[in-house]
Amino acid sequence: MTEPEQHLARLRASIDNLDAVLLHTLAERFKVTEAVGRLKAENDMPPADRAREARQIARLRQLADESGLDPAFAEKFLNFIVAEVIRHHEQLRDNTAAHRNSETN
Repeated sequence: MTEPEQHLARLRASIDNLDAVLLHTLAERFKVTEAVGRLKAENDMPPADRAREARQIARLRQLADESGLDPAFAEKFLNFIVAEVIRHHEQLRDNTAAHRNSETN
C-alpha cells in the first residue's frame, strides 16, 4: 500500500470512528428526549416548544460558527432532529391519551 493510500485509510478510519460517536450520541439524545416526551404526555404538555426550538437553533448556529461549521448546515441538522423528536412526542401523547381512554371505559 502506498503512503497516500495508507493516509487515506487512516483518515477513513477516523471518519468511521466519528460516525460511530455521532450515532451513539444521537441514541443517547433520543433516550433523553423520550423521557421528556413521556413527561409531557403524562402532564398534558404540548409536544413542541417553539420558543425553546428557536433558542436552540440560535445556540447551535453560534456553536457551529465558533467551531468552523456552516451555521446553516447546523440549523438544518437540528431541524431534522427536532422534527423527529416532535413526531415521537406526538406518538407518546397519542398513546398516553389512548391508554387513559381505555382505563376510563
